[in-house]
Amino acid sequence: MKIKIIIAAAVVLMSFTLDKPAYKLYNQEGKKVKYEKMIKALNKADVVFIGELHNNPVSHWAEYEITKDLFKIHEAGIILGAEMFESDNQLIINEYLKGYFSDKKFEADARLWPNYNTDYKPLMTFAKKNKLNFVASNIPRRYASIVFKEGFEGLNKLTDEGKKYIAPLPPKYDPNVKCYADMIEMGKKMGHGTAEFPKAQAIKDATMAYFIQKNLEKGKLFIHYNGSYHSDNHEGIVWYLKNANPKLKILTVSCVEQKDINELTEENKNLADYIFVIPESMTKTY
Repeated sequence: MKIKIIIAAAVVLMSFTLDKPAYKLYNQEGKKVKYEKMIKALNKADVVFIGELHNNPVSHWAEYEITKDLFKIHEAGIILGAEMFESDNQLIINEYLKGYFSDKKFEADARLWPNYNTDYKPLMTFAKKNKLNFVASNIPRRYASIVFKEGFEGLNKLTDEGKKYIAPLPPKYDPNVKCYADMIEMGKKMGHGTAEFPKAQAIKDATMAYFIQKNLEKGKLFIHYNGSYHSDNHEGIVWYLKNANPKLKILTVSCVEQKDINELTEENKNLADYIFVIPESMTKTY
């Protein structure tokens, strides 16, 4: 009986000592990097993009931890911004951050993503607690829908008031940028491979870049949260921001899933300056 107990205890002990990390961190070349080294590098940037997998809990944890740690060490302060909030919601965000009304009222009136409470509320709460600006950078989806149907030209019919919520028209656009070229191919497979399909993505990227640039403050670090596709390969929002201001120092973080996280796959190299590799088996938030 004693032997059985000892064996059982040994099995339990072994199960707790197995190395099962939730992520491993790499640089763009595929070399393993310590989290602290990444934070020191990000702290020297003007703008940091954190590309998330929307339904991955490690992505959201990483966003919060990176934000918290950069806030601690960046002397001039930080500014937050996100794809998940549309530009015409900026006023209500500003009022909420100033404490004009409760969380319940804010969440009822703002157009929030379904996973706001679990994944983005911690960031908004952090901004409120520490008196940080939080920029609603994305184009209102009703306007992106116009571009999907009518191209950029469809936005010309908007009033001057409506045009305040988007990038100046016409936006610079290069269909040969890989992320947009890939969308055309993807669209063909899905049955809607029109020229307007990637333009609907591009107007989002252009608008997010526009509002990031508009809200930059000298010396402060701007941290932007977005789906990884918007900043991977230094394309998307990054491409627009670099075109607008080539002198900006921009660093990117991306999250990817792999079956084996012990080595960065070739296809994920150069995806971003820093890459969180997360097991494919990771629990999804929705």
